[in-house]
Amino acid sequence: MNLADSLIKERLPQHIAIIMDGNGRWAEKRFLGRINGHRKGIEVVKDIVEFCREIGISYLTLYTFSKENWSRPQTEVGALMDLLEHHLKSELLKLVKNGIRFRAIGNTGELPAKVQKIIQEVEDKTIGNTGMVLNLALSYGGRTEIVEAAKRIAMEVRQDKINVADITEEVFAKHLYTAGNPDPDLLIRTSGEFRISNFLLWQMAYTEIYVTDVLWPDFTRQHLVDALMDFQNRERRFGLTREQLKVGR
Repeated sequence: MNLADSLIKERLPQHIAIIMDGNGRWAEKRFLGRINGHRKGIEVVKDIVEFCREIGISYLTLYTFSKENWSRPQTEVGALMDLLEHHLKSELLKLVKNGIRFRAIGNTGELPAKVQKIIQEVEDKTIGNTGMVLNLALSYGGRTEIVEAAKRIAMEVRQDKINVADITEEVFAKHLYTAGNPDPDLLIRTSGEFRISNFLLWQMAYTEIYVTDVLWPDFTRQHLVDALMDFQNRERRFGLTREQLKVGR
């Protein structure tokens, strides 16, 4: 039986966001260096991206490196940047072949020049792909994203490109890193932590949240299916009553 057979295709989320937590703890439990946990985590990323593409997920956003992560030991940060560069280089052809468009969201100007270079290359070579959008959140902070959007809008007001009265939620969303993407339908967080850690603060106003104790390097396709089945059993009302939803069906 195919794993996806238990899912209702019409009720799959259009956009999944994942906080991939637990790489370090996975490694420590095995008396390994933390970077080994990150290496194993990257292998899981490859498999989950491939599976999401296979089952028809349109947008996948992975919390890869937060602004707060810069405070980690420099040896770990440097190793993470090297892993990121290597991963993007090695996956470029597969992304092109599978029709996946790659985007980096966050303050990517803070990343090392070599990483910025490969990000630009992968974005350019996959820009025409329409099979799925893969967003990696890099040097990302939700509060910073909102502040930067406000600054850009303020600048446009100052330049008479937009009137204050015309600023709506839709206009604001167009100035976020995720402009052009729908908001996430489902957020998955691994390692059992019940917090969103400054991730997609604006976008997750109505996102369903699923938390699992599984550490990211142990996360499998079956765990993703479990999260999707849980999602499909939820009733998303967006402020409406059950009676209103029934009328609309």
